[in-house]
Amino acid sequence: MHLRLLRYFTALAREGHFARAAEVCGITQPTLSAGIAALEEQFGRRLVVRDRRYIGLTPEGQAMLPWAQQLVAVFEGMGHAMEAMAGPIHGEFRLGVIPAALPVVGYLAKALLELHPELSLSVRSMTSREIERGLSGFEIDAGLTYLDHEPPADMLASALYAEHYIFLAHAGGPFAGRSEIGWGEAVRADLCLLHQGMQNRRILDARIAERGLALHPRATADSYVALLAMVQAGGFATIMPDSYLALLPGLNWAQILPFDDPAPASRIGLIVPNRSPIGPLAGAALAIARKVKLPKGFDV
Repeated sequence: MHLRLLRYFTALAREGHFARAAEVCGITQPTLSAGIAALEEQFGRRLVVRDRRYIGLTPEGQAMLPWAQQLVAVFEGMGHAMEAMAGPIHGEFRLGVIPAALPVVGYLAKALLELHPELSLSVRSMTSREIERGLSGFEIDAGLTYLDHEPPADMLASALYAEHYIFLAHAGGPFAGRSEIGWGEAVRADLCLLHQGMQNRRILDARIAERGLALHPRATADSYVALLAMVQAGGFATIMPDSYLALLPGLNWAQILPFDDPAPASRIGLIVPNRSPIGPLAGAALAIARKVKLPKGFDV
């Protein structure tokens, strides 16, 4: 069995589309289809459900997928391990990041690529649950996520900073002239927030519930860019991590208020699977996370 056939299979399962999987593998779609057919012939089982397009994996394909992912990852890990002995690590470093942590990616990326200039970096905005699945399925090499809430199982972690909440409204609106805000008043505002599939929102819901309150946002989204756009347009306010403060100075439309009764901070850090041996890419990421210097205000 050729390893390239397993690469085709895992890429198709990940992308869910023949053309995209072929592009990722650097081959034509007919070549990918022929490779999948050859793999099915070798095992004597149908692995992929298709009818002119990809529909999904068969039960046999689902059973085979984690083993295929491990075989591909082990082969790539061997290559990286030998590279590390001979010289610089090459290849693509895949980093999954929760939206709340995107403002600090630049500092981690700069430190990683300065120390390992032969690497390229692929950053993917993902939910905390997608990061955990991606690490377990060998689809990403490391993740930036919450460490204390719904902690991912069997991971090595290095804390980077602690997150606090801020209230963001349009300047000149009903909160003009205020220097802080209470939680009761904040939840009564016309809020736009992340949806409840995002861990930041679930943590926020829990913090609000601890105060005997509940959130009823008028709009939800899956990115802070969308929330900022809604606040900028007027009519909305939001509650978001203070990590975005570094990106907001100079925005004359924004009014930023701290809470008069701050909620407990939430730690965010880098995680990699707790596997032995730890791969060179995961090891490099942990080493960088332990010594990267974040700007003032990003306390652990």
